[in-house]
Amino acid sequence: MTIDFVPPDFDVPTSYTSDHFYLGILDPSVVELDYDAVMSSKVNLRQIFSENHEWPRDTMTLEDNNGDLLKHREEFDLRKAFAYTVLTTDKTKCIGCLYIDPSRVSDFDSEVYFWIRDDSLHIETEFYTNIQNWLEEAWPFKKIAWPGRQISWQQWGSPVGIAL
Repeated sequence: MTIDFVPPDFDVPTSYTSDHFYLGILDPSVVELDYDAVMSSKVNLRQIFSENHEWPRDTMTLEDNNGDLLKHREEFDLRKAFAYTVLTTDKTKCIGCLYIDPSRVSDFDSEVYFWIRDDSLHIETEFYTNIQNWLEEAWPFKKIAWPGRQISWQQWGSPVGIAL
């Protein structure tokens, strides 16, 4: 039996706008903007999904990135996971991405990751606060994990489990 990540009747948001950024579905329509953001911030990105992640590789191409974005869009359409591009409000520059995934740990119903490109880190705290509020108000999740932020990588990867 498959358990839905979000309820079948939940209307998944396709965008979100604040005073300093815009969220839209992460898909190939933003491949060039996304690639520029990823490659300009690759060292910091390797700490977003685990302590020492290999993504993005130094040799990643625009074509590789397009393939990643196609996968994200497919997951979104199938309601398996939800990835958003973070753009400036005029939508001319990618300043990061947001990933909302089913939790791999039974204590949580979702795990959320995001990154902000190196030259836009001044909005990271505001972004984090905005997204926490948006998830609380607009999404059906009761217990959200923020690995690497509210939960250390050591706790998240511990075979004993997480006690918060």
